[in-house]
Order: sequence, then structure tokens, then C-alpha cells
Amino acid sequence: MDLPQPDPGPGEVLVRLAAAGLNPIDWKIADGMFGDALPVSFPLVMGTDGAGEVLAIGAGVRRFTIGDAVFGQFQRPERGGGSYCELALADEDRIAHAARSVTYATSAALPTAGMTAYNLVEETRIGEGRRVLIVGATGGVGTFATQIAAGRGAEVIATARPAKAELMRTLGAAETVDHTAGSVADQVLAAHPDGVDVLIDMVGGPEEFAKLTRTVRDGGIAVSLIGSADADELTDHNLRGFNFVNRPSPQLLEILAGQVDAGRLTVLVGREVPLEEAPEALAASRTGRAQGKTVLAI
Repeated sequence: MDLPQPDPGPGEVLVRLAAAGLNPIDWKIADGMFGDALPVSFPLVMGTDGAGEVLAIGAGVRRFTIGDAVFGQFQRPERGGGSYCELALADEDRIAHAARSVTYATSAALPTAGMTAYNLVEETRIGEGRRVLIVGATGGVGTFATQIAAGRGAEVIATARPAKAELMRTLGAAETVDHTAGSVADQVLAAHPDGVDVLIDMVGGPEEFAKLTRTVRDGGIAVSLIGSADADELTDHNLRGFNFVNRPSPQLLEILAGQVDAGRLTVLVGREVPLEEAPEALAASRTGRAQGKTVLAI
């Protein structure tokens, strides 16, 4: 659809987008999955993540000037705004200067998944000597979490089909578990009878998550990204756990861009398709079988 060019208000930045990153939250918003908890204005431009060049700035903006390369989060459903478009407004505190060593397409794949992974590692206190099981490791958040955890000295066990096992090892996983070959929990406990310190589950419903918690040793941490953790049940089993809620920030975006430029973080783009193919790309994401991050070229 064609919409008028937006004008940046106080604290806002107008960006000419070169690429938009696709995230499951995009189609979840479109499907109304958040109900009244997330007000939406129509017409609604979809898309959270994006990267491009600053075209104009609003009053009070100090961190950016016209021509800056930026990336970050553009989804503002209450105002109908998103990143699947040519020109998008962003609040100044939702974007940062893009990494200098990669393309806009690569930067567009980083914001939401990268910040989620970084905050996951922080909140679960992953560090030297910790053994971590990441379920759903080959997705966007999982590949970042594997790298960040391994970079802090953790021993990462990543779920992956055989075709993806070598990739996960190059990203820092100490070993992989084929989730298509039987119970992940049984496979992990057969190799590590003493269990793991941290479980990060990206994909399992409540029943699957409960089975996976068998792998976590006493006093360990179990986290679900899709609301499957029962805190009371975990406490009964002498585990700590929670349902993860992300906390984005411009400072975190800057940290991630710095790690990309320093070569400590690799951004994997599975598919790059033109904006016109967004409906098909979203349909693939809905199936849960999309491989890697999908980026829309604008």
C-alpha cells in the first residue's frame, strides 16, 4: 500500500530502510495474538527489525545526524508503524549506529534476536565452567545465544539436526543433540548424568519443557521463551526458572554492533527476499520450519 511520508516528531528519527528482519512476533501481532494487551492502529505496517540510513530527525534528537547508518526496532503498532516499508519512524531510544563491517541486510537480522540472546545469557548468569543446554539452538535467538554463552566460557549443548551440527560447532557449541533422534532429555542425561546448569528452551510447550527440566541439576536454572515455565513446579524440584521477557535498549544494540565489528558475533541470514515476498516469508515462519533469519530487501 502507499502511505504519506511520515514526519519525525520530537525524539523521533525518519529512516530510509534498506532491509527489514522477520521475527515471529511480526505475524503474531498481525494475527491479534496479544489481544487488548497490545493496542493496534490501522493501516498497520508490519515488522519490528530494520536497518537503513537516517533521512531526517525530530526536535531534541542528539544521537543521530542525517546520513547515519542505523539499525534497531521500528514496530509501533499503536501508531501503525513498522519496518516492512521504505520509510519508517523510530523512537531515538530504539535504534543505534549500525555495525560498520556488515551490510544493512545483516544488521536488520540482529536487533530482536540478538538482544533476546544477550539478555538470556545475562539473566541466567552463564559464564566460565557452566554447562548450558539450548533447545531450538539453530534459530535466530539460538545461534546468538550459543555464540554469546560460548564466548563467556560456557560448555554449550545445542539441539540440531545432523545437517546443522557442524554449523553449531563452528558457532561455539561443544556438542550437539539430534532432537529428531529421540528424547533430548534422555540423550543429554546419557552423556552427562550429572545434568546441566542452565536450560534455555526456545520452542517447547509446557509438557515438553517439564520433561526437559529433568536435565537440570539441583539449584540450576530453567527458562522458557514461550511461556511454558511453571515457577511453582520448578521450585518444588529445587530449580530456579522463569518465562523470559526481553528488555531492549539502545545500549544493548551498541554492544551487539560492537561485537559484530570485532568479529565476536556472527549474524546468520538464512534467506534474503524482496519486500514483495513478505507474505510468503511470513507463512513459512508460521510453520515453525523456517531455517535461519529471513531478511526482506527493500
